[in-house]
Amino acid sequence: MLSVLLAVLAAMGNALASALQRKAAREEPQEENLSLRLVWHLLHRPVWFGGILSIIVSFLLQAVALGNGQISVVQPLLALELPCALILSGLLLGSRLGRREWGASAVMAVGVAGLLIALGPSGGNISSVSWVGWLIGCGANGLLIAAGVLWARTVSGARRAAVLGVTTGCTFGLTAALMKGMTNTFSHGLTALLTGWQLWAMVAAGAGAMFLLQSAMQAGRLLATQPGLTMADPVIAILWGVLVFHERVRGGLFVLLAVLAAAAVAAAVMVLSRSPLLSGEGGQHEGTDRPGHDEPTGARPKGTG
Repeated sequence: MLSVLLAVLAAMGNALASALQRKAAREEPQEENLSLRLVWHLLHRPVWFGGILSIIVSFLLQAVALGNGQISVVQPLLALELPCALILSGLLLGSRLGRREWGASAVMAVGVAGLLIALGPSGGNISSVSWVGWLIGCGANGLLIAAGVLWARTVSGARRAAVLGVTTGCTFGLTAALMKGMTNTFSHGLTALLTGWQLWAMVAAGAGAMFLLQSAMQAGRLLATQPGLTMADPVIAILWGVLVFHERVRGGLFVLLAVLAAAAVAAAVMVLSRSPLLSGEGGQHEGTDRPGHDEPTGARPKGTG
C-alpha cells in the first residue's frame, strides 16, 4: 500500500510540473522546438523552475515507490496525472474543458486502472536480470524513442505535440526501468550505487526525457501532449516488468478483459485527438487569457494578448 500511495503522490507532482512547464513554454517561438535554445530561454522563467521542483519531488516519490513495489503497478498509477493535469491546466492556463474532454479523460483513467486490475501484476526478481536482458530492453526502448523523434520532425502543430508526448512517455518508461535497477543496486550500499551503470544511465535517460518534455510542451496544447505522455509510460513499464523483470500477469479471461480495457483507452485517445481544442497550431494560447474575450480556444495567433 505504501508504494501505491507514493505513486499517486508522484502522479500529482507530475501533473503540477506539466501545467507549470506548459505555462512557461507556450510562448516560446515555434522554431526553437527540439532545440537547446528552448531550454536556455526557459531557464529565465521562474514558473519553469517551479515545474522542475515538482518533478524532483515526484522523482523521489517514484523512486521509493519503485523500490517497494512492481514497476508494472507503480507506473500505471501515474495515469492519475492526466485528470490532475487537466484540472491544473484549467486553473493555470485558462483552458475551457468540455464534456468530451472530461469524459474521454475519465475513460482513459478507468481503462488504465482496468488494465492493471485485469493483469494483476505480481512477483518479479530484478536481481536475476542478466546483462543481455538489460541490453535488449534498453536497445529496443531506445530505438522506439529514436523513431518517435524522427517522426516528430516530419509533422507540426498538434500532431508534433502528440508524437512528442508519446515519445517522452516512452523515455520516462525507460527512465523508470533504470530507476528500478538503481534501487536494487542501492540495496547493496552507496558505493555499489555510485559505481553501478544503472544510476548514470538513468541520469542520461532522465535528461533526455526532460529535453523531450520541454519540446512536447512547447509544440502544442497540453491536451495534445498529455494523453500520449500519460499512456506510453505505463505501457512501456508493463512491458519492462513482464518481459525483463519477470513479473507475472494473469492469463485466460483476464487477458480478454485487459484487451477491452486497452481498447477503451485507445478509443479515448481517438476522441481527444479529434477535439476542437487540439485543432490549433502549436504554441498558441490555452483558452482566453483576458476576461471579456469570447473568441474560440486556439483561434488566436501566437504572441497576442
